[in-house]
Amino acid sequence: MLTATAQILAALAVLANAVVYGTDWSCALITRAVYRKLDDATVTASAGWGHYYGDKRMPVFGAGGVITAVLTVLAAAFAGHTAAAIAAALALIALLTWLAFYVRIAKPINTIQTAAAQSGTTPANARALQDKWESILNYRVALQTLALTGLLAALALM
Repeated sequence: MLTATAQILAALAVLANAVVYGTDWSCALITRAVYRKLDDATVTASAGWGHYYGDKRMPVFGAGGVITAVLTVLAAAFAGHTAAAIAAALALIALLTWLAFYVRIAKPINTIQTAAAQSGTTPANARALQDKWESILNYRVALQTLALTGLLAALALM
């Protein structure tokens, strides 16, 4: 019973984190290139409204992914699947590191860009803000890749 529970939790963790993984990849592959072609006001409006909706809709996937990863670690450990628990724990470390990048760097920029978009203004440092937000994209993608790899390994090891 515990093995099945751990497998279900790992699958849910994969699904939740796959949404974040795909979003980060989309930003890294497409949005970053598009924003380089746009003027500061357009980037601010687009990014600001994107963050407005993203910051309202994505937390369920981010938090859900972290919570189900924690539960996967515990369920795998209690079911006696040590290797799976270790793989899930490594995934959890990657997710918590991703979250630290988000909270310390991305979220404050999201807040500034959202406020600017809502007020119809363009910050004097609009390009610098966007450049700083984009500077952690490769790390975010790598961390999500590690997290999904660890969760998939945990699932395979159970």
